[in-house]
Amino acid sequence: ASSPVVCDKQGRILLVGLNRPEKRNCLNAATTRHLLETLREFDCDDSVDVAVLYGKGGSFCAGHDLVELAEDRASDWPVCIPETKKPTVAAVTGYAVGAGMELALWCDLRVVDETAVMGLFGRRFGVPLMAGGSARLPTLIGLSRALDLILTGRPVSAKEAHEIGLANRVVSCGTALGQAISLAGNIAKFPQQCLQADRWATRRACFGGDPEREEQQAILHAEAVQGAKRFLSGIGRHGSFNLLHPPKESTAKS
Repeated sequence: ASSPVVCDKQGRILLVGLNRPEKRNCLNAATTRHLLETLREFDCDDSVDVAVLYGKGGSFCAGHDLVELAEDRASDWPVCIPETKKPTVAAVTGYAVGAGMELALWCDLRVVDETAVMGLFGRRFGVPLMAGGSARLPTLIGLSRALDLILTGRPVSAKEAHEIGLANRVVSCGTALGQAISLAGNIAKFPQQCLQADRWATRRACFGGDPEREEQQAILHAEAVQGAKRFLSGIGRHGSFNLLHPPKESTAKS
């Protein structure tokens, strides 16, 4: 079986690709563990200075794997993504929603395809923010805008993401990864010890320590499991906010 996370080096840049394209790169326990191990190795690898995170097959990351969540296996997942000492860039394409949006927020910079969609879609299924999004989002875009996205779970276009400070760059369709690599290359050219110190001081000033709360695992085992089961029954699929009934089957003859 292929690895759920694939890596490649381009000069001083490490490319980290989520590799579950058939699932829009949604995060299950195995993928999350592979990702965290990859990031730990990146931090210790003196041959690379910047990481670019992207999704294989057209989508960055469609959030948590609700099939696995419906089986109440959330305790297998690491809850938080640890800080790295080196810069990271997200190449956002397709869907970066739920935990996928949090992963993009975790990165220092976001290069966003003009057709990409972001949003905290876990709202529909009772899946809490678990990867620092509750601290990072208001720091990036302000409390009022952050609460709008957190409380409504609505989709955010690339254009709006740039306007509110969620995206650093919006680029033409199909160019996000290349543009992210170019940006990472520009960062890698600088003296890294000073750059890493300034980056770390800035992030610590904004985000402080671990923002996540202990009760999130309890929420996962309660609301989120039930929400995931509703999703599997058809409720809330395809962006629907009708959370009471699954979509009616079409009666039209083909």
